[in-house]
Amino acid sequence: MRMSPFTLKELSDRMTPLDTPERRNDYLTGNFPRSEFVTDLDVRYRWDLYWAAEGREVTRNMDLTTNHVDTALRNIVAPLA
Repeated sequence: MRMSPFTLKELSDRMTPLDTPERRNDYLTGNFPRSEFVTDLDVRYRWDLYWAAEGREVTRNMDLTTNHVDTALRNIVAPLA
């Protein structure tokens, strides 16, 4: 993983409080914007958490691709099902 442990922890600290049972249930039941267009619910969920947690503020000045960030997000957010 290209993200440092410090950055991963900071991102996790921002995202974990937002990963609630209620929010997970909303996603599992399709109760979120544009749910009808989602092909991979886990990807959508972890990226929505990233944006809600303002994760871009943490990763802004880093040389990371979308794949690097997604690898980190998979380590932070457990799959929905």
